[in-house]
Amino acid sequence: MARSGTSSQALLAPGSRDSRKAAALSVLAGLLWVGQAAVVAQALGALLAHEAARPVLSAAVFAGLGALRAVLSHLAEALAQDAADAVIRQARLAIVAAEAQRTDDNPFGGAGAIAALAGEKLELLGPFLTRYGLARARVMVLPLVILVLAFWQSWAVGVIFLVAGPLIPVFMALIGLAAKEASARQMAEIGTMNDFLVERLSALVDIRLLGAGEAVKAGFAAQASDLRTRTMAVLRVAFLSSTVLELFAAIGVAMVAVYVGFSLLGALAFGSWGAALSPKAGIFLLLLAPEFFQPLRDLAAAWHDKAAADAVLDEVAAHAADPGTPLPGAGAQARPLAGPARVVLSGCQVPSGKSLPDIVIQPGERVAITGPSGAGKTSVLRLIAGLRLPETGEVQVAGQVLSAANADAWRARLGWMPQAPHFLNGSLRANLTLGRAGDLPRALRTAAVADVAQALPRGLNTRLGETGGGLSGGEARRMTLARAILASPDLILADEPTADLDPVTAALVADGLLAEAARGATLIVATHDPALAARMDRVIDLGAAG
Repeated sequence: MARSGTSSQALLAPGSRDSRKAAALSVLAGLLWVGQAAVVAQALGALLAHEAARPVLSAAVFAGLGALRAVLSHLAEALAQDAADAVIRQARLAIVAAEAQRTDDNPFGGAGAIAALAGEKLELLGPFLTRYGLARARVMVLPLVILVLAFWQSWAVGVIFLVAGPLIPVFMALIGLAAKEASARQMAEIGTMNDFLVERLSALVDIRLLGAGEAVKAGFAAQASDLRTRTMAVLRVAFLSSTVLELFAAIGVAMVAVYVGFSLLGALAFGSWGAALSPKAGIFLLLLAPEFFQPLRDLAAAWHDKAAADAVLDEVAAHAADPGTPLPGAGAQARPLAGPARVVLSGCQVPSGKSLPDIVIQPGERVAITGPSGAGKTSVLRLIAGLRLPETGEVQVAGQVLSAANADAWRARLGWMPQAPHFLNGSLRANLTLGRAGDLPRALRTAAVADVAQALPRGLNTRLGETGGGLSGGEARRMTLARAILASPDLILADEPTADLDPVTAALVADGLLAEAARGATLIVATHDPALAARMDRVIDLGAAG
């Protein structure tokens, strides 16, 4: 998806002020070379003409201007780096905040692609802002100033600059088209490869059990080879552009040197305004010639930075184009919503547009939601939990219509047991409590994992991977049950709590859920398990929903 200029400006806005200051300082530093060149030309011209010269004064002025130029360049680079840091930091925060609020899958890509965008790809905006941005500012001023000075001294040198100079931007634009396309392909492949790696790591245990390691390694090697090929394509374009543009710059400088040399030797009698070209003017022009092409060379060298940044900006725009369904409420702790935990769904639909039956669940009931895959079982749980609001119809909880205003307060009364166990980068204790107060020993006993926690290397202080490294699938599932019932919630929502579990582990999970129901909690499970459904008070079959 192509990004708009408005979205690009909004993304780069956090560093715009520092970027403008950095550009101004960089241009000023470049202009100081004109003064240094004039000092050198004056001193050497006087010596060649046997005129009075002040070498010490000239050296002091030259050194002073050089020191000032170095200071201004350093300040410009520091400000540009600050601008880049601000832009990258703000863009990263925006991506993380958007993903934290998203309640559905992102069409942009999986966790690997999003992590690659928020991590290594955003860092590519740094060279764009620090190198390309400053080079572009210098190109807009310095060549024009030097061109005017060149015409003032010699129209022939001015013509050389005028002819050779535009060739560099023309070829730079032509090569830039290929550079952007190659960079876009490389960026897309990086995201795909990260998604591939995340998926394979999450299924590492199954891969080893199935003996599919060699096949997975072969697939990963093929993707790595493809990424290497795309990366080399980007580098080839970058080196090609640098070589071609360096050639034009070298030819331009050489033509000026040839003209000035033959003019000073008296072999050429044209190109100056009336009088012959003086040694001072010739030296001045020779010193200005490299600096006329240097901003263009810098811009050419940083052109692949722009191509990479354009590809990243396109991906950021594509990520932001579909914000998805935001989480109702602020996602923060809130005082629990008062009133009996009665749930009513009326006139609601699943995201596919299929209508759900009207559902009424009384406090303390044990209800199984059944139906084929895609019937909307998980959608019903998400509607009840306030993880999304219905597009049609309404959900009533505790005597109130569920909305963004009271979603946090309602969720404070819930316990959620997802189908796929997921853990944060922290200790087992932190993953179970999530900063809440509760009877952790009771929750572990009810979920039948107290002995599992004790057997871990550091007990409750053991750090687990995102998929519960160190725990079996059944143990990880029971840990999520312990997390759901820790704070003695009024209503427990369990999504396929016994799926893919052996009969013994499934019975332990079901016993834990029913123990909470016996305590008085309302229990709602979405399940394909007929044994678990048979232990509920009633079953709501979504398969017959129109």
